[in-house]
Amino acid sequence: MTNDRNRRKFLETAAATTAAFTIVPRHVLGGPGVVAPSDKITLGHIGVGTEGLREIQPLLAASDIQIVSVCDPSKEAIGYRDWSKTGIRDSIRRMLGDSNWSAGGDDVIPGGRDVAKNIVDTYYSNKRSGEKLRGCSTYADFREMLDKEKDLNAVKIMTPDHLHGVISMAAMKKGKHVIMHKPIANRLKEAKLVIDTARETGVSTHFMPWDSNGSMEQVMAWIKDGAIGTLREVHNWSNRPVWPQYATLPTDAPPVPKGFDWDLWLGPEADRPYHPTYTHMVFRGWYDFGGGSMADMGHYSLWTVFNALELSGPTSIEPVLSHNCVLNENVAATVKNDFSFPAASSVRFRYPAKGQRAAVDLIWYDGGMRPPTPDELDEDGKEFPAEAMMFVGDKGKILAGFRVENPRLIPEKRMRGYQAPETPPRRQRDPGELSAGLKQWIAGCRGGKHSPGSFLHAGPISEAVNLYAVALRSRQRLKYDAANMSITNVSDANKYLSREYRKGWEPKS
Repeated sequence: MTNDRNRRKFLETAAATTAAFTIVPRHVLGGPGVVAPSDKITLGHIGVGTEGLREIQPLLAASDIQIVSVCDPSKEAIGYRDWSKTGIRDSIRRMLGDSNWSAGGDDVIPGGRDVAKNIVDTYYSNKRSGEKLRGCSTYADFREMLDKEKDLNAVKIMTPDHLHGVISMAAMKKGKHVIMHKPIANRLKEAKLVIDTARETGVSTHFMPWDSNGSMEQVMAWIKDGAIGTLREVHNWSNRPVWPQYATLPTDAPPVPKGFDWDLWLGPEADRPYHPTYTHMVFRGWYDFGGGSMADMGHYSLWTVFNALELSGPTSIEPVLSHNCVLNENVAATVKNDFSFPAASSVRFRYPAKGQRAAVDLIWYDGGMRPPTPDELDEDGKEFPAEAMMFVGDKGKILAGFRVENPRLIPEKRMRGYQAPETPPRRQRDPGELSAGLKQWIAGCRGGKHSPGSFLHAGPISEAVNLYAVALRSRQRLKYDAANMSITNVSDANKYLSREYRKGWEPKS
């Protein structure tokens, strides 16, 4: 009798609990915009140029995600550029299982919202037909997408750099979870606004470079063991840029391509005539639209370094950069360039001591520049790789790959007595296999712990990447007051910390 009574009481309590959970709103259970574990994350993909079409492919096969809308100022596949003429087209053909698939347009390189819709609808029809997914909608303006797509849980932002900040803030303020490519923003103060918005709204965010970062575990073990003495410098060099860095502004006025909304592409930046040298894959070389080589590659290599060494708030930033000369009526003159990044540069950041770590300099190099070959490498009879990282202490050096892979004490004889595991080769994920960071982002969308690649962790690396651009534009050593986000020795450089928003594009509260 007692057991029966307890059983009935248990069943009644369980039923009441179940009923209670069915009527509690989701946002109460898991925070802003929480997605139930049984639901797919409905995602709007903003930016479907060449890189956007690369990035959309693994999401299509992901069972947790449904792409319901795509957005891009470009309607058709006209005027796109890429690293190869057929690479993206061929990968789309393989994914769709259609060796004759064509993007239309000028039938060269795929891109644009009509192409993206075709890819999404075709893939879902062929591969996920049993799920009865609705057709993909298209928009030229992300603001219209955010207003009209009422069931949208999240967005992925794959636009040029100058649009990252305004789009991500608009999405987060509407309670949408956000995945975004680098950088957070291409102005320092705007990047801070983005991070502050992520903190205030509590949505799940993921900054994609995190997925490609290496590990500092071995390097930090050697530093703590005293293998190189006190760490003094970190050097990181890239072979970027691998796109044109235009030394002069365009003077001709070609027509705007069919179906391309130039005004929407400009977004918050000042109005100017359309020119193809600004758009698509070449935007990164312009201060207005891009973030230069460090924004392109430094997020991948240095974010893990910033975290491990707790680097933030540099006291000074010093640039060394190439310049361009022209003949003007047979007189040589240096081009006064405040519009595009240099072909090559190095920028030294000086970081103050923190905790047990001494003051350290971080030096970034691009365009073929790199540090002088150290005696230790000469002793081994070796040369620097085209891209790498080096940690310099007062008693030794560690040389590693660009993303801290396969670190080694140099010269090689210093490795005696040390065991350094080989970094496993970067594995190509299977189609539909999401990165660990995106899986954690999905868990965050469902009320779980946020991704380690959350915007909230990207402040120091975003600070450095944007100060790199400010120093290059200023062409002189800058002293920086991190607490007040200001340049103290060159007052005119402070204008580069933020942007003047075109009317109607100001971030809204």
